[in-house]
Amino acid sequence: MYARSTTLTGAPATIDDGIAHVCDEVMPAITAMPGCMGMSMLADRATGRCIVTSSWRDLAAMRSSADAVRGLRERAASVFGGPPEVHDWEVAVMHRRSESPSGAGCRVTWFRMEPAAVDRVLDAYRSVMVPRMEDYPGFCSVSLFLDREEGLAASAVVFEDRDCMEASRTHARASRDDFARLMKVAIIDADEFDLVLAHLRVPETV
Repeated sequence: MYARSTTLTGAPATIDDGIAHVCDEVMPAITAMPGCMGMSMLADRATGRCIVTSSWRDLAAMRSSADAVRGLRERAASVFGGPPEVHDWEVAVMHRRSESPSGAGCRVTWFRMEPAAVDRVLDAYRSVMVPRMEDYPGFCSVSLFLDREEGLAASAVVFEDRDCMEASRTHARASRDDFARLMKVAIIDADEFDLVLAHLRVPETV
């Protein structure tokens, strides 16, 4: 399966307007497109940074949606007040212990590796990092999105609430840094979000 993420950034004071626009206008339009499986949305209310992700049955379906999605993305960007950043991904890992409840939090970590090392890093992520994350209190799910050509990955861990997410922060940072050192990957960004829309509907891969 594949996914397209769009990062939108606006003023924190207007973020609820942006969330409402995505839920009321963008989601119904995109999920009605052929091959779309679902959508999710993350929101950092402190910075105004949001990530809207759509999941697709296959690469052909995602690519064929590009023109139709572009107009929706431009309208959403006008609501948020900032230019969108778009990235297409392979969904390499999806593992759920439970469905995400209302009030769930999500920690996203972006990292880069040599493209030739992608499969080696992916195997280690599945065998080492996923079991570690399952031990976090309040763990709900983990996913890994991958761009093989660029050697770029985004890891997303969902917790049942922000308290659980914050309680795991120190342990997660140490585990992440240890993994990066051993696998020779570069951590390029990390952020914590509210999971405001959880309908990605990607099947289990682990």
